[in-house]
Amino acid sequence: MFTGLSAFPLTPLIDDQLDEAAFSTLIGRLSRAGVDSITALGSTGSYAYLCAQERARVAHLAVEHAGDTPVFVGVGALRTSQVLAHATAAQRAGASGLLLAPMSYQPLTEADVFELFRTLTEHSDLPVIVYDNPGTTHFSFSLDLYRRLTELPGIASIKIPAVPPVAAKAREHVARIRAVIPEHVSIGVSGDASAAQGLTAGCDAWYSVIGGTLPELALRITRAAQVENTAEALAESAQLAPLWALFTECGGSLRVVAAIAEQLGLAQRSCLPLPILGLDDSDRGRVAACLTQLGL
Repeated sequence: MFTGLSAFPLTPLIDDQLDEAAFSTLIGRLSRAGVDSITALGSTGSYAYLCAQERARVAHLAVEHAGDTPVFVGVGALRTSQVLAHATAAQRAGASGLLLAPMSYQPLTEADVFELFRTLTEHSDLPVIVYDNPGTTHFSFSLDLYRRLTELPGIASIKIPAVPPVAAKAREHVARIRAVIPEHVSIGVSGDASAAQGLTAGCDAWYSVIGGTLPELALRITRAAQVENTAEALAESAQLAPLWALFTECGGSLRVVAAIAEQLGLAQRSCLPLPILGLDDSDRGRVAACLTQLGL
């Protein structure tokens, strides 16, 4: 299950409440598009801003509307007891796997993070994705921590940050990780602009922001890489350079993807959890122009 394209949808809100209709529509679109898996309640899904009841409802809706597509559910939280409660709710909803980011207010040590994952793998029978996302968690995993974590039963995949932009360095980076983890543990790349580079450098999966809203774009890159058509995968990604630039220039991928969903009528205006305001009118105009430029 932990290969190919895993699409990370938004969790749209309306009047500060879960927009169940919009979320269900997003999930159905992903299933029909043929993504390999759906990861609800990732960073793109604003998991850190939702209460336990909202997160349980999102997990239920994701599984309900995903058809035969496996659903992974993010269970990150500040306290271990909360992580375990989210994992139980995700399993009850019918999730196929769990995604865990080491959330914190106080800085975490490697010992803290290892114990968090060990406790989760003892608590739940579901396979676990290690979520290495220092941009949001401010915690970076070492190679040795990767090694130790993947010795735990139940760890199925590692979601790594963006790979280096130079092909040779990307291959070296992925090879160093592969050398310290078991073969059965997949390596998934994030950082959408570098996904093609990561997939062609040896990553098994793409944990994709844009795939959660525009799955066809992400699938073209993924499928080309899976048949080792490196040139096509990189070319498809290069065509999306205006979109990747917006991710950098407009405060991150979440705000841009929310604006795309709103522009396409997939979510209501201001669908992000406050205090995240989303893009202003000027940047929304840039997003609309980019969609037109890309023929979307």
